[in-house]
Parts: sequence; C-alpha cells; structure tokens
Amino acid sequence: MSYSVTGAAAQTYQVETVAENLEVPWAIAFAPDGRIFVTERIGQLRVIENGVLNPEPVTILDVGGFEGGLLGIALDPNFEENHYIYLYYTYNDFLSTFNKLSRFTESDNKLSDEEVLLDKIPGGPFHDGGRIKFGPDSTLYITTGEAGNPGLAQDLDSLGGKILRINSDGTIPEDNPFANSPVFSFGHRNPQGLDWDPETGKLVISEHGPSGERGFAHDEVNVIESGKNYGWPDIVGDETKDGLETPFLHTGDDTWAPSGATFYNSDNIPEWENMFFIATLRGNHLRMLDLDLENNQVHSSEALFSEFGRLRDASIGLDGNLYILTSNRDGRGSPQPNDDRIFRIVPMVIPQLAYFPPPLKQISDGIPPENVTCTEGLEIIFKKSNGLPACVKPSSVSKLVERGWAS
Repeated sequence: MSYSVTGAAAQTYQVETVAENLEVPWAIAFAPDGRIFVTERIGQLRVIENGVLNPEPVTILDVGGFEGGLLGIALDPNFEENHYIYLYYTYNDFLSTFNKLSRFTESDNKLSDEEVLLDKIPGGPFHDGGRIKFGPDSTLYITTGEAGNPGLAQDLDSLGGKILRINSDGTIPEDNPFANSPVFSFGHRNPQGLDWDPETGKLVISEHGPSGERGFAHDEVNVIESGKNYGWPDIVGDETKDGLETPFLHTGDDTWAPSGATFYNSDNIPEWENMFFIATLRGNHLRMLDLDLENNQVHSSEALFSEFGRLRDASIGLDGNLYILTSNRDGRGSPQPNDDRIFRIVPMVIPQLAYFPPPLKQISDGIPPENVTCTEGLEIIFKKSNGLPACVKPSSVSKLVERGWAS
C-alpha cells in the first residue's frame, strides 16, 4: 500500500507500508541479505523477508516491566560471517526488574546460543532506555534509563541513566573514560535515540525530559562526549552547574517524548541529506532538525507525518530510505486499523513527459506533416482548411471533428 504526500519544499514523497498488525514494534535492523528484523515490546523478534512479514517469530523472550520488554536490536558489523544479533530486553527477577544485553546467533530465522554481555542494568516499569547501535568505531553503544530512580544517573557504580560502550564480545574498550567500566557518559534520564552526525562524526542522542520530578517537558537533544556528565537530575533545560553539560537543544514547555533517532545519511531525498530525525511519542510526529554541530546552532525544526500517531523509531535502511515505526498499541495511543505499522519514506518518481516542439516548428525544421509527433498526452489531428497538423487534448478531438474543423 502506498500514497503520496507533499513535503514543505513542494517535493512529493511516497509513503509505503512495509508491515502492519505488529505488537508495539520498538526497534528495527537491516541485514545485508535484505531481511529486516523488528523487535516487538511483548518479547517477539520478527523478520520481514522478500517484503513479507513472517508470521512465525524468530524468537520469543520472557520479558518483564511495564514499558520495558524486548527493546533494542543491533546486527554485528560482520553479520554476514558470524550472524550475531544483539538484543536489549527487560526481565523480572523475583521482586526486582532488570535489563540485559545479550548476543545471539541467527540461523534460518531462528536464534540460539544466548550470551549475556551486560546484566543487572537497572529496570522498572518506566525509564528502561534500550536503544543499541554500533558506532563508526565498531563498538556497541547502549542507552540506559535510570528506572525511575534519578540518583542512579549520577552514580558511576550504576549502569542506569548512562550511555554505555562495549566491544562486540562484551569486553570494555581500553579508551573508555572510566577504568574497567562500560560507562561512556552519565547524568541521563531516559535516552532512547542515538546516531552519529555524518559531517562531524559526533554522537547525538535524544532523551526524555522530566514528567513531574523536576517540572515537565524539556526533552533534550545532547551531543555526547566521552566521560561527560549531562546533568540529570541536577539541571534541567537552561539551568547550569559547574561540571554539568547543558543540552544542545531542549523543547521548553513542549513535550515530544523523543524516542528513536537517525541522521538522514542518504541522498535519496536530497533536501533531507544530513537532517536529524527523531520519532516522537507524545508529540505524535517525526521531528526533522537541521543541526549545525560546529557552530552549536539549530537552523530549522519541523514536524512531519503527524497523521501516523505515536512514533517509536526512525532509522535509515541499507536502501537509503527512511523507516518509521508506530507505537499506537502501547497503551498510550489511539490505534488505527492495522496498527502497529512500519512505513518506508521514498522519493516519488515523477514521470518525465516526452516533449516535442509545436507542429509548425517541426515542419519548419524539415519534418513532413505526416511525420509530426505530439508531446505525450496530446493527439494529432489535421486541419481541414490547410491539411496541417495540430496537437490537441484527447477530449477535444471528437468536438473538433464534429465542428468540421479537423479530420
């Protein structure tokens, strides 16, 4: 299914439905062989193959939490050789809730050999983080929430409220900022989106602002540097304090509830190249930002695709197209028929009409009247008065013949 919409720059785009009737999809990953893997928060990993959603899950995990569950997914940079899939998920342990990061081996759309790389990440009914991506340096970055306990974000001995960084085998990179620790940055509330700016290589994240603990709204976009403290819960919005980083951008009193994010590292839609896209939940739109990280400026901010409701993830596929995931069945939305869905945004191909000069110009150029060609969409007729050709709309032919003007 597809239809066209017109963007702000008068460019027409095609919105294609890739999959529908999903159970709260959370993250998407693209395999080199064309398969698309999608996590569903209820614990199912799904696969789309040859454009069709396989009715059989790749795996079903026993997940816990309320807004936790099966969250992030990443494929190993060497997936073609090792078929490693990384999953971040929430689980219950007696009366406690935690998150873990595990590596599995995929074969024939099934997973096996779970190896837990990180465990006992603080979990809860809310603020479980969960986005995972391999960076340009081939290390794995993980966003974690503070699980409703703001103090954890400032505790370097806790994995909650952090951006974590590990090697693909779970070991700690030697250049991490804190010795023998996966912590890369701290002072985060609930980051759920991350990607790297194609122009500067800087890591940019989206992060949920407070919902009553320190006011409301003030969702953030942060530029992450190794070892820095991003302030939660000590500062919010434009507040400052020595040793704490203020956000690159915050939303003020407007709540986006930002989730998955991606830079448009593609030229499929040229005017979107290098734009930063954020899927928003409460905002019910896809936010497009033109960020100038070198000069610390936001050149533009625009809300797109508000007709789809709550959006959980935005990601660029290997085909260079933008994919967005709805989250209308998560208990906070208003599901539409066939929700939840995955959409793909592609440029509309506008047919180029074959153009030919007017008939008299063709004749003056030496083309015989009987060989004159009309531009596509017009039909040739011959005037009764002089036998010369004319090009007219098809709907006009019969009228002109009836009036004796043409034959």
